[in-house]
Amino acid sequence: MKTADDLKRAAGFAAVDRYVRTGMCIGLGTGSTAHWAIVRTGERVAAGEQIAAVATSGVTERLCRELGIPLVLFGDREIDVAIDGADEVAADFSLTKGGGGALFREKAVAIAAGTFVVIVTPEKLVDRLGAFPTPVEVVPYSLPYVRRRIAATFGVEPAVRGGAASPFVTDNGNPILDCAFGPLSDPAARDAELRAIHGVVATGLFWGLTDAVIVADPEGVRELAR
Repeated sequence: MKTADDLKRAAGFAAVDRYVRTGMCIGLGTGSTAHWAIVRTGERVAAGEQIAAVATSGVTERLCRELGIPLVLFGDREIDVAIDGADEVAADFSLTKGGGGALFREKAVAIAAGTFVVIVTPEKLVDRLGAFPTPVEVVPYSLPYVRRRIAATFGVEPAVRGGAASPFVTDNGNPILDCAFGPLSDPAARDAELRAIHGVVATGLFWGLTDAVIVADPEGVRELAR
């Protein structure tokens, strides 16, 4: 009987083995599934392959250092391929990301990458985004204002991740609002509406970025086509 971790490992390993070649610079994501892509990259570096990485979080950076994966600053080299997990993957390949709090850097790397590969287990596949609350990263100064604007505009009360008394803070020093919008018919439009609010840094809605989705289930690993 395969465990959830077995499936995440299978997805992460498959993405690295299918898409990563020696000499590449790759983007490595954050989270429990992306962890296994980092581990597999470390194994291949240890075997002598020349692979450098751009990390999407401090957690990923620390693991890369532990595994001997050479790190590159974002923007110093072209990123050939980025590999990351997701909290939701819709039928149109739009994503909800940011459950681990690294959405801004993850989106920056996904935008910059020549190919963006998403690795998930089957429960992350949905018809529409929205069951998972949309993370919105906000400049601390603007947090009360942004909360009020989101509540007034969309009729939902955003939750400060970690609580208002001791909010979770991203690697960029910003809090996150988790917004339970429900099913989203147009993630691109919602992303644009949120980013138009002064003080919003980024949202966890990714659209038009995903090139491939690798899914690991008990029957094996499959790659979804658009």
